[in-house]
Amino acid sequence: MTARILDGKSLAASLRATVKTTVESLAAKGVRPGLAAVLAGEHPASRVYVRHKMRACEEVGVHSEVHEFSEDVPERALLERIAQLNADPRVHGILVQLPLPKRLDANRVLAAVSPAKDVDGFHAANLGALVAGRPGFVPGTPAGVMLLLEHADIALAGRRAVIVGRSIIVGKPMALLLLQKDATVTVCHSKTVQLEGVTGQADILVVAAGRAKLIGAKHVKPGACVIDVGVNRLADGTLCGDVDFAAVKEVAGWITPVPGGVGPMTVAMLIVNTVRAAARSVADS
Repeated sequence: MTARILDGKSLAASLRATVKTTVESLAAKGVRPGLAAVLAGEHPASRVYVRHKMRACEEVGVHSEVHEFSEDVPERALLERIAQLNADPRVHGILVQLPLPKRLDANRVLAAVSPAKDVDGFHAANLGALVAGRPGFVPGTPAGVMLLLEHADIALAGRRAVIVGRSIIVGKPMALLLLQKDATVTVCHSKTVQLEGVTGQADILVVAAGRAKLIGAKHVKPGACVIDVGVNRLADGTLCGDVDFAAVKEVAGWITPVPGGVGPMTVAMLIVNTVRAAARSVADS
């Protein structure tokens, strides 16, 4: 058996086309959605990610701007810039690109973003809304995964879902979204004993551990849906996920590739959230 590929690249392109129509509708009302990225430090991957996000904005007609700071930026300077962006009516979404320099308090910086402009969904108010099942911005990666599952018509109710990773960026919101769809959810992490025994029971396996090829064929239940969120650069410069794609695709029923799986969906959902924020600003005015 060879797994069917869950193509995030094509689904993300379809989403952007739909969003572009909404952007044009908002433009007719005199509103152009705007996204501001705050980037601190010299993390090479962060610069690549921000560039991809800005390019996606340009493609659909969303205004974008990048506010760059050096590695030694005072935390006060970041907070002041975020306050300015919160007050700027041209900016509907604000993203703080992670990771920040280690000496900065990432929680304090993220908390400074207005929940109404927190299109990454990392503010405590939006995470709390997710816990409570109320409307709010959902982090882009887990939201994108849910759309991939929906598009592939993969049943979730009553199914066993296992998530490897417990971050607020992926693992925890992913668990909540799957619970909302009546899956039975287990979250694994670095202290989990006998990982293979837990993941091997999963009908849906979402891997966001940040370790290249952590999950092999022995970890996967035959026919399972395997979602690989990881992006790792190997010594030869090639990219791979947290899943050993070549081995696992011979066991799984569905699998996402790296690149071309979850990554494009994350960017697309960021744009979707930004346009939603702009639409809300129109409705509230």
